[in-house]
Amino acid sequence: MIRQKRVQQGLKYVSMTILAVLVLVPIYYLIVTTFKTSAEATASPMALPSSFDLSGYARAFQKMQYPRALMNTVIITVCSLIGIIIVSAMCGYVLNRKGNFRLSKITFTLLLSGMLFPYQMSILGLYRLIQAMGLMNHLTAVILIDIACNVPFATFMFRSFVSTIPAELEEAARIDGAGTFRTFWMITFPLMKPIVATVSILNALTIWNDFIGPLYFLQVRGKDVLLQEIYRNVGQFSTDWTSLFQMLVLGALPLLVFYLFMQRYIIGGVMSGSIKG
Repeated sequence: MIRQKRVQQGLKYVSMTILAVLVLVPIYYLIVTTFKTSAEATASPMALPSSFDLSGYARAFQKMQYPRALMNTVIITVCSLIGIIIVSAMCGYVLNRKGNFRLSKITFTLLLSGMLFPYQMSILGLYRLIQAMGLMNHLTAVILIDIACNVPFATFMFRSFVSTIPAELEEAARIDGAGTFRTFWMITFPLMKPIVATVSILNALTIWNDFIGPLYFLQVRGKDVLLQEIYRNVGQFSTDWTSLFQMLVLGALPLLVFYLFMQRYIIGGVMSGSIKG
């Protein structure tokens, strides 16, 4: 039995090592290539660079107009997250506390149905709607679409998490004279920090990496996001590989920093929301 357990443990370590290598090799290749010249990257793709040259980052920074593109991406991501959290938190709270009502069940079912189909399937209708609203080439168009597309999943997360908050706290607040909105914002919402962080991280990844929305609704370069600037290096007949890798790193770096600061809330939020509901 002891020998069998050791063999099983050894196989687990070997499998985990292989998976770690498969994940880390592309990251290693991406980072190492950013410090090489085109000739050096072609001659020895996996080797370390002969010298660490940062001039490629400077060229990529200027070529993609990084401050402007970063600001547009941050505005879209932050505003979308605020809208998603406010709408989903209130909706999830009501659907949980009033879950026994038939209307609540129907509403929750309709919201979940929004998770079945990607919004790209209705891109033509969205394009006509945004055009009719006069929001073409406005960041507001992408923000509204991101909020509408991500609210169903976020509501599902909030609805499950509300079950972990004792209803007695809200009853005590009502006895003290607090109304529904004041009870929610002063008592319930502050206790939702773990799930707020989890929803923020998961949706930030989705919104930051969204390419279709900005591509269709932001057709002026002054409104471009980071992914659009990176895509400009991919031509019909050739690709500027010299700047592409540096742009990929610059595009992912802010999101990586955000994730490192917020990752400790992920497991806590997901596990807390899965206890009940």
